[in-house]
Amino acid sequence: MNLIFIRHAEPDYSIDSLTEKGWKEAEILSRRTTKWDIKDIYCSPLGRAKDTASFTLKALNREAVIHDWLKEFYIPVKDPFTGETRIPWDLMPEWWTKQEAFYDKDDWRDHPLMQTGPVREEYESVRTGIDKILAEHGYVRNGNCYDVVQSNDDTLVFFCHLGVTFTMLNHLLGISAPLLWHSCFVAPSSVTILTTEERNPKVAHFRLKTLGDTAHLYVAGEPASDSGFFGHGFKDASVK
Repeated sequence: MNLIFIRHAEPDYSIDSLTEKGWKEAEILSRRTTKWDIKDIYCSPLGRAKDTASFTLKALNREAVIHDWLKEFYIPVKDPFTGETRIPWDLMPEWWTKQEAFYDKDDWRDHPLMQTGPVREEYESVRTGIDKILAEHGYVRNGNCYDVVQSNDDTLVFFCHLGVTFTMLNHLLGISAPLLWHSCFVAPSSVTILTTEERNPKVAHFRLKTLGDTAHLYVAGEPASDSGFFGHGFKDASVK
């Protein structure tokens, strides 16, 4: 089984849609996605994700299943410095890197910071949401692996967001969400691919094959966007 997570194209957050560049990215992306043999398509309810998916859906004459839990993981927590609310994946490195719990795949949810907002509840919504879909396609969670009820080559595509993608990877790969949120980046319209490895025909484990790939943009001569990269980002005209 293949899971493909697509981050929305370059966003215009003020209107929950796409920038002019973002619309171009979404069209270029569809040239790639329409070549895939897709079993089912799922999408966040937010406008920027739906707009990104629109080119693919129109070209394939398909509809996406909308799931509320695929929306961005914007869960308010209290900033440890200012007391103001912020998202849990926008923390300063001089602070979060000293929090040992943030490096544990499970303990991070019990950290005092995460208790200042409904992080655990929203995480459970994401976890149960992705596991329900996998069970419907023949893979049932059992501990940190999946029982293979019906092995298949289904490709499931998810149009969603950076934060929630890393939240799902926490559950699927057993890597701390705060570590993924703060140490990894996936550009707008990028493609992340997980595939089951079934060495035992009755047991599956997901392996990450591609993280944040933007080859479709490179081929089209369109630079990848830094949107969502905190700070100055990386600027190099030779890197598309």
